[in-house]
Amino acid sequence: MPKPHGGTLINRIVSSSKKERLLEEAESMTTLKLNGGLRKDVENIASGVYSPLEGFLCRDDFENVLHHDRLSSDIPWTIPITLDVDKATADELKREEEIILQTETGASFAMMSIEEIYGYDKDHMAESVYGTTNEAHPGVQKVRNMDDFLIGGEITQINETDSGFQNYNLRPIETRVLFKEKGWRTVVGFQTRNVPHLGHEYVQKTALTFVDGIFINPIIGEKKTGDYLDEVILDSYQTLMDNYYLKNRAVMSILQAEMRYAGPKEAIFHAILRKNFGCTHFIVGRDHAGVGDHYGPYAAQDIFDRFPDLDITPVFFKSFTYCEKCGGAVDGFICPHGEEHRENFSGTKMRKILMEGKIPPEHMMRPEVARIVIDADPKFVE
Repeated sequence: MPKPHGGTLINRIVSSSKKERLLEEAESMTTLKLNGGLRKDVENIASGVYSPLEGFLCRDDFENVLHHDRLSSDIPWTIPITLDVDKATADELKREEEIILQTETGASFAMMSIEEIYGYDKDHMAESVYGTTNEAHPGVQKVRNMDDFLIGGEITQINETDSGFQNYNLRPIETRVLFKEKGWRTVVGFQTRNVPHLGHEYVQKTALTFVDGIFINPIIGEKKTGDYLDEVILDSYQTLMDNYYLKNRAVMSILQAEMRYAGPKEAIFHAILRKNFGCTHFIVGRDHAGVGDHYGPYAAQDIFDRFPDLDITPVFFKSFTYCEKCGGAVDGFICPHGEEHRENFSGTKMRKILMEGKIPPEHMMRPEVARIVIDADPKFVE
């Protein structure tokens, strides 16, 4: 099992003995409400998912990530984890050393030590992370909508907030223990924001032929319009695992984070997070974390050449299709048969069939999985 990214699994969750005292102190402290995405960032920092981060980035780390894809300590890191505020809030917080972070409903859940408040160039941030300043990209839109100042500093989580999916919410310290209990020395992580089709199953089971276990890790959180709802993803994957996976070879737990659609940069970020969970390998498919035509089909795989010190092995799948002559899903680069025998695993096509209340062909999607999606109402992010 690899060491956590940076060498130490971060834990900034207070003990129960200190919680009551901190909550009493919070009553007299300045508060800052965070939206769902920022709240999840706080919890990912506190639980070690974002190791080695111990808080939101200060300027040196922020600039290093944008310019070099590394923290100032030279540890690989590609996505800036930031807390933005408007000028009025920045001016008010300059007088504070510590503040309380609250949920949208006003519940205190974390404390932050303010180390630095600084401005930044939004176009530079967008170009560095997303490779574009085109506002057709949802990530660029998000950066443009951010406030003008960033706060850097360490956080401490006081209370856990409810994800709504507690049965699937395992922290890195828990997954690492679980993998050891199962005797898994090698674990492959699989990132998903979709319901599973036979192409996904082919990729996962192919990877399982050379590792001990698979860690299916759906991303739960804000997504773009048209993506499957979190509940639908989890229910469909649970059905697939119950019916078609050996129970001692597969584990599913959620990753509470926003999709950033940063393509190559996000592929590296996702690999780092799975390394923190205890994975030795990470599946990277075609156009991982991409959106539209902003990235080349294999850009998210090629970028791994720039990170020889990542300490997690990427598993690349260039192309896979259904071949009627082979009688199943195949790697498009080794199947000898022509295009007339092949059918792509088109998510768009399957989505259209499911929206019509029909079950896709069995060579495309397991009927049990399809039934979960058909019965769900609603199915997609609106």
